[in-house]
Amino acid sequence: MTVKGVFPRRRPPAPSAGWWAFALPLALMLASDYKLRSRDVDNAVSGSADLTVLLEIAVYGAAALYLVWRFGLRLPRRRTTGLLLAAWCFCGYVAFSALWSPFKSLGIVRGVQLLVTMLVAHTIATRATPEDLRKLAHVFVGIVLVSVGIGVAHPFPRTLHTESRFNWLYVHPVIAGVYLAVAILLVVGYLIRWNRPQDRLWHPVVYVVALAVLTGALVATGTRGAALGCAAGLLVLLATARGPKGRIDVIVMGAAVAVLAVLAFSDKILAFVSRGESTEQLATLNSRTELWSLAMDAFREEPIFGRGLGASRGLFLDSIGLGGGHNAFINALVDNGAVGTVAFAALLLTLGFVLLTLCRHRTLRADAGMMLGIFGCFLTDSMTTEGLAAPANVSSVWLFLLVAWAEVLRRQGGDPAVVQQGPGEALERPDPSATTVTAAPYVERAPQES
Repeated sequence: MTVKGVFPRRRPPAPSAGWWAFALPLALMLASDYKLRSRDVDNAVSGSADLTVLLEIAVYGAAALYLVWRFGLRLPRRRTTGLLLAAWCFCGYVAFSALWSPFKSLGIVRGVQLLVTMLVAHTIATRATPEDLRKLAHVFVGIVLVSVGIGVAHPFPRTLHTESRFNWLYVHPVIAGVYLAVAILLVVGYLIRWNRPQDRLWHPVVYVVALAVLTGALVATGTRGAALGCAAGLLVLLATARGPKGRIDVIVMGAAVAVLAVLAFSDKILAFVSRGESTEQLATLNSRTELWSLAMDAFREEPIFGRGLGASRGLFLDSIGLGGGHNAFINALVDNGAVGTVAFAALLLTLGFVLLTLCRHRTLRADAGMMLGIFGCFLTDSMTTEGLAAPANVSSVWLFLLVAWAEVLRRQGGDPAVVQQGPGEALERPDPSATTVTAAPYVERAPQES
């Protein structure tokens, strides 16, 4: 069999991979981020485990055991794609770096969780269908809406720095902002599918109401990075998910909305950006610039292989009182060094290239543009938070879900082009930019006259 082009193969898709395709990744997210207790960072980096931590580890272990029991554990029988290879290389190196981490217990646990996340994503990439991922997206939005309701009905005790910011349970407002931003992009991604209403699982009115609730909750969190990321993601989504028409809509409507927002809500926008902080706090991005200066000093001490997974979580607690790099790329430099950062950048560049390529195909454009919008949201939000380069959080899980979703779209193939054979005859063949597979045809054709 000879395979050419972007798409690895073309075969009739299965009706569904099963409930696990959307249940397992959602379980990993909830186990990682949804907590019923608040815990000091000192206890986290020390490696001490309480019941909540043990439950989180059990969820990851159960997910891995289920996939091994269901599908077995064997070497791949066909060549993998460049995107999956880049994802596995990044995960493998990051997990291996836990061996020289100063916080070895934390690093090993996080490394195993990262490998389990990649195993789930790889299985989804090779076995799931777009319908499975559509269910995953809608269930995710439903969970976030329920979470907003919990936060309104029963606010949990907040810390001094988050007292005026909305959240739910003991989920930090920064993490809650990421959940809300992704949910908003998913809702908009399905709402604008005027030509493909069959992709929607809800009535358009439900999407509109959900969008209003999620947007209000995102503003209430006061998470500026997630809000800016959501805005950037919306621009990317609208410019790619509907092709050239979408780009025209972004230019015309985006300019009008921006002018209206500045004129009507300038005071509220400034209040949201400043969030009651002093000029000195704003100049240092809430002490982030000081943290990044210390992080670069730590990188210069171990520039090649880094300090090990989890190192940035506890290195700066004594000196500045903040844990983590608060920037995905700086976090990768400190923990994984130049080698791990190159692997991280290769994964991001490969994913962006594949999604942009998929946007060129009409039947795949809606999903690919939506994924590209979420990808743009994460890249923007990563300027002030390390979630994308750190294991076991919503940003990390969604990064590998984007990899899996892109692979699922590639397996579907591109748009069929119609070639005229003669008067009144037409034969469908794949788009030249899609996969060309020489194998036994699935549809019998009538013999042609000589």
